[in-house]
Amino acid sequence: MEIVGKAKEDVSLPKATMTKIIKEMLPAHVRVTRDAQDLLVECCVEFINLISSESNDICYKEEKRTIAPEHVLESLKILGFGSYIREVKAAYEQHRIENWVVLTF
Repeated sequence: MEIVGKAKEDVSLPKATMTKIIKEMLPAHVRVTRDAQDLLVECCVEFINLISSESNDICYKEEKRTIAPEHVLESLKILGFGSYIREVKAAYEQHRIENWVVLTF
């Protein structure tokens, strides 16, 4: 997938953060090779690119210039990830609550 303004090799996620997430999601006795971690990171980047691209297409069709949460949710539905929408909405609400609390203090 083409990434606007970036070479594919230049786009990644922080390895330490991804390693922490991977370890937190698995039982303590499970080990993950470096190659498997790298593959998971690449899959996450590709997923983000896919959702971002579809969200941008939706935004463009609506003649909007800014991708909004509803564009992301619609892209999940279009791309066949509709079963995740409930969890994504809950995570987004939690994010909004946490950031609102931080901004008000």
